[in-house]
Amino acid sequence: MDAFYTDHYRLPLPEGHRFPSAKYGLLRQAVQSLPNLHLKEARAATDTELLLAHDPLYVQRVIHGTLSAAEQREIGFPWSPAMLERSRRSVGATLAACDAALTDGIGLNMAGGTHHAYRDKGSGYCVFNDIVIAARVLQRQHARGYQVAVIDLDVHQGNGTASILKNDSSIYTLSLHGEKNFPFRKEPSDLDVGLPDGCGDEEYLAALTHALYIVESTFNFDFIIYLAGADPHEGDRLGRLSLSFDGLEARDRRVFDWAWAKRIPLAFSMAGGYGKQMADTVQVQVNTYRVAYAYWRRWQNLNKDSNQEQETYP
Repeated sequence: MDAFYTDHYRLPLPEGHRFPSAKYGLLRQAVQSLPNLHLKEARAATDTELLLAHDPLYVQRVIHGTLSAAEQREIGFPWSPAMLERSRRSVGATLAACDAALTDGIGLNMAGGTHHAYRDKGSGYCVFNDIVIAARVLQRQHARGYQVAVIDLDVHQGNGTASILKNDSSIYTLSLHGEKNFPFRKEPSDLDVGLPDGCGDEEYLAALTHALYIVESTFNFDFIIYLAGADPHEGDRLGRLSLSFDGLEARDRRVFDWAWAKRIPLAFSMAGGYGKQMADTVQVQVNTYRVAYAYWRRWQNLNKDSNQEQETYP
């Protein structure tokens, strides 16, 4: 199972900055001993790929470091060459995860999920929108009519993704998020499910099950991009929901089982996670990898059986 990382491209952030950049390296350390997990450095997304989601003038300002002070504040990062490179690589990791999923049924980005980036601006620690770019690259790799479902389970609504795709009926956006949480002005997804502060395991899983039913009832899709945010966890300092470790693991199983029932390839990213204890965020994400591994094994057995059948019945 392939997992793509970018944590060695470090953001030069001021001391005390709220973005938990250390979690990515800790996650890579935590999963490197898992069986059959192949860690690979992500490539950088090209300018052409970035332009599938973003305004050319915005892309040029990011590349050349001419973002205004206000734009940098909205992103949450000061511009630097390292910020640019890391942002390209984060998109590249999702592109690579999608390629892996087309072959193996599943692919993993150990960062990504930058769903607050709009067509013409960044926001909320998101510079480029890896979800939209990856979906559109997939569509260009396949025949006309290839459709992608985005299952966004970060605790914050995917406003940038929703805004870019508002007139694109070929990519379905589901966002299950804290209703009173950031962003405070939501953009309409194809399906938004706003949850109250303090929402726990049972209520969350019931809402997710119903939402997935609506998605499959209204949209025929060929591929799934899943944002497996750790920030709905009860120990998250920005999440405001109350899911336990077990609840989040059940969430992941529900999504992977839903995809498996349809034999749909799935690429996922880790999206947000801001635990009061960083170890909690890492543990949520390690649990997601363990669930994903079981899904990967199903695909390997499916491919093995298919190959054996071809050998037996030429």
